[in-house]
Amino acid sequence: MSDGGFAAARRAAREQGDFEPLRARIPYAGFLGVQIELRADEPLFRLPFRKSLIGNQVLPALHGGVVAGFMENAAMLHLLLVLDESRVPKSIDFSLDYLRSAAAIETFAACDVARLGRRVAHVQIRCWQLEKDGRERDVALARAHFLLASEADVA
Repeated sequence: MSDGGFAAARRAAREQGDFEPLRARIPYAGFLGVQIELRADEPLFRLPFRKSLIGNQVLPALHGGVVAGFMENAAMLHLLLVLDESRVPKSIDFSLDYLRSAAAIETFAACDVARLGRRVAHVQIRCWQLEKDGRERDVALARAHFLLASEADVA
């Protein structure tokens, strides 16, 4: 059974820290410029700031859709890294709580698989930015359900 190169991409990410082949599986993550690193063996996702990501020029603040897309893509990449999925998980639902405007600066996200079944994963996502004094300031929290690949789906 072929997994379409997911095993090699996952191995490169886990063993060599080369996340690009895995990120390339999700084109929107590439468009946003999502970067991945491991901290204490846990994936940490970073969205570098670009002017094109601003939604409110007056504040300025990141576009809410960019924040949501970043968080959903972080959750998908997290599942690809920690599980042995043979395809990109399909989003079933995504619920997002915006806590405050996301400033026009670098943004971070971390994910936690809260519940994992045979076909569905529930992921919690936390998104934050660093204040000038180094404290983390939460921007948004989200919960998402993803449909995982079954053997029948990839055969």
